[in-house]
Amino acid sequence: MTNNQKTQQSSILVVDDELSVRDSLSKWFKEDGYRVGAAENANRALSLMNEGPWDVILLDIKMPGMDGLELQKRLKEIDKEAAIIMVTAFAAVDSAVQALKEGAFDYITKPVDPEHLSHLVQNALRTKKLTDENWRLRQQMSELSGVEEIVGESPQMKKVIDLAKTVAQTDTTAMIRGESGTGKELIARMIHANSARKYFPIIVVNCGAVPETLLESELFGHEKGAFTGAQFRRKGKFEMADGGTVFLDEIGTISQKMQVQLLRVLESKQFTRVGGNEIISSDFRVICATNRDLEAAIADKSFREDLYYRLNVFTIFIPPLRERRVDIPPLVNHFIKEYATSMNKPMLDIDPEAMDLLIRNRWPGNIRELENVIERAMVLAKPPAIRREDLPFQLSQTQEENGAQDDSLAGAEKVHIARVLDKMGWNITRAAEVLSIDRVTLYSKISKYGIKKP
Repeated sequence: MTNNQKTQQSSILVVDDELSVRDSLSKWFKEDGYRVGAAENANRALSLMNEGPWDVILLDIKMPGMDGLELQKRLKEIDKEAAIIMVTAFAAVDSAVQALKEGAFDYITKPVDPEHLSHLVQNALRTKKLTDENWRLRQQMSELSGVEEIVGESPQMKKVIDLAKTVAQTDTTAMIRGESGTGKELIARMIHANSARKYFPIIVVNCGAVPETLLESELFGHEKGAFTGAQFRRKGKFEMADGGTVFLDEIGTISQKMQVQLLRVLESKQFTRVGGNEIISSDFRVICATNRDLEAAIADKSFREDLYYRLNVFTIFIPPLRERRVDIPPLVNHFIKEYATSMNKPMLDIDPEAMDLLIRNRWPGNIRELENVIERAMVLAKPPAIRREDLPFQLSQTQEENGAQDDSLAGAEKVHIARVLDKMGWNITRAAEVLSIDRVTLYSKISKYGIKKP
């Protein structure tokens, strides 16, 4: 056996019922600088495995009691990364092939050729080293690509987070619903980061921000010369997201034509670039988001019902900030810390009167609006704390904006309907179901009480 490279860090476990085989193999590998252990049966091998990891295991297939195939399964349960090389007689090659199918690295036949075995061991160690490095890199990537912290102590947000983590373990299409500024993209990124696709990209497409004439090229890509200005071939978002996730924000804004094309792609995961004929396949997961009443859009024929059911497999509804005011203080402290760092300013407290004002505000712009308010306050405030006067003037009108309390039956009905509408994200169909009235009646009461969408 060659002795050109000492590998004291690497360890080899020899498992064979024949003393002469154990002694000769142990001697060879010790001369090469390996740490070597020897076991005469399965029980001793399992005991040594539990005492510490072994990089390579040389395992005889034919042994009294538990044979090598069964022992291999047990060893893999203890350390699935261990490289196992089966040692067998010519007559038992079929068993060695079976061992390969069940995870063995390779096999060698008796009588053992020292040079051949040395090369096998070195190859196994190189492979294991690459596997270990790949695992470490994946762990580092996972840490570096972590999504922004989701701040929320309310039962509603804890439920949202639980649902996101649950659907992340599948490839199910998810739809995230909620008002503008509630953090729908953040939840989409959380789903991706907790999924098996997290090592591949998440591609974000804001469907409402891309002109209809360009959205097709944005999603499917285009060939050179497909249209005026197409000077080069360009990959689309679906192609770029192969292995990862496509997040379609504001899905309710796309045209009827694009809805038909999108439905076809979601069903087949195949498409052609604009101006091309080549059929391209891409393995991507879809997450979409909307603040629009898609049920109403289906009723007025502006959104296809079949696409709706294709997208609306698993729904996560993010409640508006005014329905989870308990989340406002931790969000405020989070944004203060964030902007203190980015602005290179000292960490500030917040005056109780200012915090009370923030908690009582209606927040039609939700978390995005709250963040903007805190950013502005951090610019104006002087240590040691953010005060009421550091907040935008209009916030001081909070109580007037929310209106005086009306204790009449009609007033109570108005408040209840407005609360249900807010909770359902102004989804008229769902709100009517919760209120146990039909849509026409609900529209009538909205008009009667002058209830306005935030």
